[in-house]
Amino acid sequence: MEQNTTPHKKILTGIVVSEKMDKTIVVKVEELSKHPLYGKIVRRSKKVKAHDEKNDCHVNDTVRVIECRPISKEKCWRLLEVVERAK
Repeated sequence: MEQNTTPHKKILTGIVVSEKMDKTIVVKVEELSKHPLYGKIVRRSKKVKAHDEKNDCHVNDTVRVIECRPISKEKCWRLLEVVERAK
């Protein structure tokens, strides 16, 4: 984990859903929000591609990713740490 992270960069926590690409993982990030009119809690998710330099992550690992400069067309997140390994 790097100590020189700037405070304006976003950090997301999610679950790895794919590791088939070289040095790239796909992370599913879920967000719970309240519907503005009906008040029901709605679960929304998005998938982000993140750079994994050491090919360290596997499917179902819980990870934290941090925003970074664009590395490729769709990849602008970088692996910060593995929070929990899959069982």
